[in-house]
Amino acid sequence: MGINAGGPTLSQLRAFVAVAEFLHFTQAAAELGVSQPTLSAKLSGCEEALGSKLVERTTRKVMLTRAGERLLPHARTVLDALGALVSEADETRKPFRGTIRLGVIPTVAPYLLPTVLRGLAQAFPAMTVEVQEERTAALLDGLGAGRVDAAILAVPVDTRGLVVDPIFEEDFVLVAPRGHRLSTMDSFASDRLPELDVLLLEEGHCLRDQTLDICKGVNASGATRAASLTTLTQLVSAGMGVTVLPETAVAVEVKRAGLAVTRFAPPAPRRRIALVYRESACRGDEYEAIAAELRRVVRIRRLPVRLTGDQALAS
Repeated sequence: MGINAGGPTLSQLRAFVAVAEFLHFTQAAAELGVSQPTLSAKLSGCEEALGSKLVERTTRKVMLTRAGERLLPHARTVLDALGALVSEADETRKPFRGTIRLGVIPTVAPYLLPTVLRGLAQAFPAMTVEVQEERTAALLDGLGAGRVDAAILAVPVDTRGLVVDPIFEEDFVLVAPRGHRLSTMDSFASDRLPELDVLLLEEGHCLRDQTLDICKGVNASGATRAASLTTLTQLVSAGMGVTVLPETAVAVEVKRAGLAVTRFAPPAPRRRIALVYRESACRGDEYEAIAAELRRVVRIRRLPVRLTGDQALAS
């Protein structure tokens, strides 16, 4: 008896396993909800496909052949794997389940995540958030390659193939050492920034580019560069210059470094933070709900920002 290259069908494997479990054709047929002739035909088809006699049937009993005994565990493994596949597929169709790989830029992550992750866990308890902190270019690349499901970014960015769901806007502020002339000023005009020694983040941070947009005329090539806002504020504390911070970072960084904060004269420069995800994502409705939850948590926690997007939550 030769082996059928296509192998047995799932219904044929189920017939074999049912007969093996009951060793009784009537009971096995009842278990599968088929007639005995249909069961016998499926079992015969399974034997033909495998090229082996699986069941020995006499007028008094049914028993497995040696081949049937050896192949039965494998047949059960196949059917168990199929059951697991179907069950997992059913779970993936349910909203807010499984893991979401959430990218966050470094100038947002330390100041927003402690607040919003707790809110997301409470709102979507069956969903696991896996945080990936990376710079904008890496997160956009991750979104395009499927390594990241959604990302919290400063926008605008290259949004081809992406959906941008705004969360909030925040002002930038000037940070200087205590005793600096800025500490006595109520506001400072952004066009006067070239007069100051402005410290910048290193290249690759979107906040560096935003700062340079504000500080037109600043010598970027000669400026001191830092890898993080924490390092940047420590340099300011050491008297090496001043810097620009997003307002959500002020409560953490300024208090830690003991610095003075000066606001920009209107119109104050600002940045917009959004949840960004692929247009082709099959979980688009979920991401919309996640963005709405982010706005809700930001509003409840009274972060120093202006909500965007879902204005109903801001009211």
